[in-house]
Amino acid sequence: MTRSRGNGIVAPGMAEFFTESGDPPSLKSRLLNGEKLYGALSVSYSPVNAEILGWAGYDFVVVDMEHGPGDMFSALPVLRALNSARTPAIIRVPDNDEIYVKKALDLGPAGIMFPKVDNAEEARNAVASCRYPPYGIRGAAPPLIRASRYGLDSTYLETCEQDLLIMCQAESEEAVNNLQEITEVEGVDCVHFGPRDLRASMGLLRHPEDPRGLAMLKKGERAVLASGKKMLLGGFATPESSPAEMYDRGYNLVCGVVDVAMFRDAAVADLKKNKIKLKITR
Repeated sequence: MTRSRGNGIVAPGMAEFFTESGDPPSLKSRLLNGEKLYGALSVSYSPVNAEILGWAGYDFVVVDMEHGPGDMFSALPVLRALNSARTPAIIRVPDNDEIYVKKALDLGPAGIMFPKVDNAEEARNAVASCRYPPYGIRGAAPPLIRASRYGLDSTYLETCEQDLLIMCQAESEEAVNNLQEITEVEGVDCVHFGPRDLRASMGLLRHPEDPRGLAMLKKGERAVLASGKKMLLGGFATPESSPAEMYDRGYNLVCGVVDVAMFRDAAVADLKKNKIKLKITR
């Protein structure tokens, strides 16, 4: 059953989550309340692809600025498309840099993901970039940005920091070995593992079958789960770790698909089904 709000329509399966005000609870609050969420990664920067992912029912979509051709300006229509489908957006910034972070937060995502956070100092820098002074270094222009509905949301300053999901990616052996310190940083809500970069840091990028990669990942998972605070655990599904296996290991959110990979696989499957052989095979 869907529910109308203004000129929009609530995505299938989302009606029961709406608050009395008509706004859905934040992505962060849903996770902290114990929901297990499943999302997608968008690298294509296609608003159409993003809207399809949202209407299909993914709980969130990561708009990836670390990889792919997108920039801040091209991220805006993707966020608008996700908003039309009532699907929270997480922006993965290219780097742990206050300028990137400021511009990303001004777009109004539900969460922000920092790649390659290797130690507590880098985690503190990430959090500071998300906080207005005196608690951080985020540049202040609340009346002018999309995140505050261009100044029309009078509650923005009171709610923006408590609602924002701050995610630090552990993508190296160094990060795994420093997770106890990273998880103690105030303001970090989630440690999100990047298994491919983690293997690469171990010299195993071309050897995904090597058990040392999965062993290092599981070591990191245990460190996050053993932290003394309510730290969320997130990651990308891989052939070695299915979403179901990851939830069983304690994950709160899993990013299971990538839009360009889904399109690629569908195209190849169609060609295999309807042509004798592919024009290009490798």
